[in-house]
Amino acid sequence: MTELNAIQLEVLWNRLLSVCNEQQTTLVRTAFSTIVRESLDLACGAFDTRGHMIAQSATGTPGHINPMATGAIHFLNTYPPETLKPGDVLVTNDPWQTAGQVNDFTVMTPVFRGDKIVAYFANCCHSPDIGGRILSAGAHEVYEEGLRVPITKLFSEGKPNEELFKIIRANVRTPDETVGDLYAQTSCNAVGARSLLQMMDEFGLDTIDPLGDEIIKRSEHAMREGIRALPDGVYKHEVWSDGFESPLKLVATVTVDGSDMTIDFDGSSPQSARGINVVLNYTRGYASFAVKAAISPEVPHNEGAFRPVTVTAPEGSILNCKEPAAVASRHLVGHFLPGLILGALAPVIPDRVLAGGADPGWMSVWRATWPKTGKNANFTLFQLGGTGARPTKDGLNTTGFPSGVGGVQAEVIENQAPLVQAYRVMKQDSGGAGEFRGGLAQTTLFSHLGKEKWSVSGMVDRTKFEAQGLFGGQPGAIGEFKLNGEHVPPKTIMWMEPDATIGMDPPGGAGYGEAHNRDPQRVLEDVIHGYVSIESAREDYGVVVNFTGDENALVKLPEQYALDLEGTEKLRN
Repeated sequence: MTELNAIQLEVLWNRLLSVCNEQQTTLVRTAFSTIVRESLDLACGAFDTRGHMIAQSATGTPGHINPMATGAIHFLNTYPPETLKPGDVLVTNDPWQTAGQVNDFTVMTPVFRGDKIVAYFANCCHSPDIGGRILSAGAHEVYEEGLRVPITKLFSEGKPNEELFKIIRANVRTPDETVGDLYAQTSCNAVGARSLLQMMDEFGLDTIDPLGDEIIKRSEHAMREGIRALPDGVYKHEVWSDGFESPLKLVATVTVDGSDMTIDFDGSSPQSARGINVVLNYTRGYASFAVKAAISPEVPHNEGAFRPVTVTAPEGSILNCKEPAAVASRHLVGHFLPGLILGALAPVIPDRVLAGGADPGWMSVWRATWPKTGKNANFTLFQLGGTGARPTKDGLNTTGFPSGVGGVQAEVIENQAPLVQAYRVMKQDSGGAGEFRGGLAQTTLFSHLGKEKWSVSGMVDRTKFEAQGLFGGQPGAIGEFKLNGEHVPPKTIMWMEPDATIGMDPPGGAGYGEAHNRDPQRVLEDVIHGYVSIESAREDYGVVVNFTGDENALVKLPEQYALDLEGTEKLRN
């Protein structure tokens, strides 16, 4: 391939992105599980012949994309190119080699052009079940958490590895969904490979390595320029997680030295005896995501974007656990890392960081029996809190940051499991007050249709430590996890009576800037929308809002709320 000019590079780059997006679309449309179809708990990407990720699809979680990218080298080390043939497909869910828990399967496929490998496609998805304990944080070792598959062939020359499929089916509660997703993962790689070969034929490319080199080089350069714009120095921050038996301290020290950045998590708590530990690959994934988001968000996320950033954590710590540590609920700790790093960088880039947010997405796994058919349902659900406020905007309500996963509609939940949502509404006053308000969480109440016991594994956090505001912003509300209206310990499997109810209220995001600097008209709008109570408007924002209608009315009209500017001025002064 001759040297590419700027126009050729732009055309080929956008074509490659469309190939990856087609790969993801195929995965979503053919997946069996709601966790892939609805929540998009996945990642898709294209790799050069050396295992360097060149491009990814438009969406996907950092906890899948980045560990998949940095873990690809394990596939190539286990199966060098000369050992592979057309139709071979590789798979693993080894936590220490890819995405940090056994529930995440990574599937990688070599792309052959004739008898030569010209690229690889890979994807990583959260499996609906992998056996062992129901997904929770209760295990003491990874062996308790389900089936662990080393890097092996899922398909060999186009033929399924029937022995492996038999083992998987025999070890999971949802064999059709779990195996169906693996076929979907295989199919989406095949679609990506087909489209890439069409692209190569159309543009007369014998290899994509030079294209990948140019994309990676430019991405690295842009990321280095973004880091170089920061003042050299050492920046430190800490946050607290609920932990399991006791709280966990997470500490980040960010060192900027020219165009290089080092993020060290020394000082964080030691690894836990329970399943909330994080492997280093997952730690690196969320740390590098935070840097990219804050420093150079337009840079393509690929091998080049990783190179300027070095991530370290002491071996045996909560962020670099040693085998055979339990890791199933590693997201409950790993999702704190972007906020932790942004907090460290806030003094030098205050206009580019968020206040503290809900951080870990709330994930619950439900088991129940359909009353009419007697069939068992095993359903995984994501619920989302609020993000922290931004330097010029409010936080986002019920949004999955930093994970990017989506919530699930009530209709889907009630169709897939014998669960009933009595209500799902925005939780008033859950967003921290500030010149820019934190995002709100939802409050949801679940009940059950059957007459037998049912269970929930609630993997939740921030029920003790609220998200912290920036530059005078107030904290967000803590999360609440309740059985029959009473607070109960989360992170374990809980069996309940048929008539029990479960309340799940994720935490809210924190505010940015002093609340008394918020435009009173915006506070009035928040009150009208139900985001902020009249009491909070007065106490937290110093804004007097009067309601002239019937307090007991089911519907309250916007014109029944009035802003008392004179009272507000007195209160604020």
